Amino acid sequence: MYGGGADMPNAPALSAALISVISGCIGIACSYASMRAARVRRSLLDTPTSKAQGVFIGDVEVKGTAELQKPLTSFLTESACVYYTWSVAEHWSRIVVETYRDEKGNSRTRTRTEAGTTTIASGGEMTPFFVKDDTGFVLVRPDGARLEPSTTLSTSCGADHPLYYVKGPANAVVDSTHVRTFSETAIGLHQEVFVVGRARERADTVAAEIAFDPDARLFIVSVRDEASIGGGYRVAAWVWSIFGLLVSVAGFTLYASGVNLTQTQTVFGYAMSVAAYFIGLALVWSWMTFNTLLVLRERVRRAWSNIDVQLRRRHDLLPNLVEVVKGIRGHEAETQRVIAFLRSQSGVSPEMARGSQARVVGVAPLIFALAESYPALKAQSNFLALQVELSQTESRIALARSYYNAIATAYNARIVVMPVNGLAAIGGLRAAPFFEATNLEREVERISFAQ
Repeated sequence: MYGGGADMPNAPALSAALISVISGCIGIACSYASMRAARVRRSLLDTPTSKAQGVFIGDVEVKGTAELQKPLTSFLTESACVYYTWSVAEHWSRIVVETYRDEKGNSRTRTRTEAGTTTIASGGEMTPFFVKDDTGFVLVRPDGARLEPSTTLSTSCGADHPLYYVKGPANAVVDSTHVRTFSETAIGLHQEVFVVGRARERADTVAAEIAFDPDARLFIVSVRDEASIGGGYRVAAWVWSIFGLLVSVAGFTLYASGVNLTQTQTVFGYAMSVAAYFIGLALVWSWMTFNTLLVLRERVRRAWSNIDVQLRRRHDLLPNLVEVVKGIRGHEAETQRVIAFLRSQSGVSPEMARGSQARVVGVAPLIFALAESYPALKAQSNFLALQVELSQTESRIALARSYYNAIATAYNARIVVMPVNGLAAIGGLRAAPFFEATNLEREVERISFAQ
């Protein structure tokens, strides 16, 4: 039994302490939400915006106009587009009679008006489309993406308006006011779009496509630009951060109101609450930033592995060239020399690739020169088919090289900026070398969007 209850904490103090702990947990959650929004924004900044011709396997950003040979037609505005969604909402109003008891317990009735809207029709449609810029086209499959279209129609009208029955159902809702709101959003044909997501190789041609990937952090198709999207995440990060600080301070205020503290203790307590919050915020930032650097480094490594895969693919195709020219006297010796030189490039590391002795050279000019030197090869269908296959392989290497250098540039720039460079030094993260190659040619795919 407690003597006189002197040592037993009172109920207000316990409640204040509990509220302070809860507010601290909320503050930690807010700091995590703040850093998560900042990490998404950083992911946008770390991913270089590629030209359509340079999009290859991996996380990419691209901007251009939305193009399609056979575009969709939106339901309400009947405009050409690649995606649209629409809805029709009908307004209603009714008088409700309710029974209640007054202060004396007598039963009384009163009336009030209720109003609202009910969606009576909706729909939408999307289709794969191309993003076009000054270098070419890249296919986008928007299924699973976060779509941010523009508003093409938002209007309310009565029954005398042509839209009312032409685009809306004939039946009315109960208690209808005969006013309907028509709304439509769309990504229009030739409209500027910004796409961020993960690219993969198309199955039908030597080109890339951007499609949903469950492992990708972002997949956005938006009519806004990168700065606008990133600005939204930056605002979210600041809002969550300030809200978390206010909650933490409010928690200490409630705690201080439940216990007897001197003015000095109160001021010190506020200072410690703010300091603890910012220390926690710094720890969360350090953890997330370092993880982001590791992810970016892995993207650099994955980008290099894409180059290595294509170099090895070329390595495996070259023996077929030997078989084509085998038996044709005078051709084989020159072919063997070309084969030996090009096969030696398979398995070259990024550090070796930037050296003059191991610099990767394109196969296309050498094959063309070989064909010009020995015209008899041009008549062989096997040689021509192999030449096409090697040219496509060259295209893949060029795309992979462009993507690798873009990601390496973003990574190198990230680890030298303060205060991130401190984390990079602690984690032993070093700059990635650039991949150098000469005479890598890419055949631009011809696509017509004439209406």
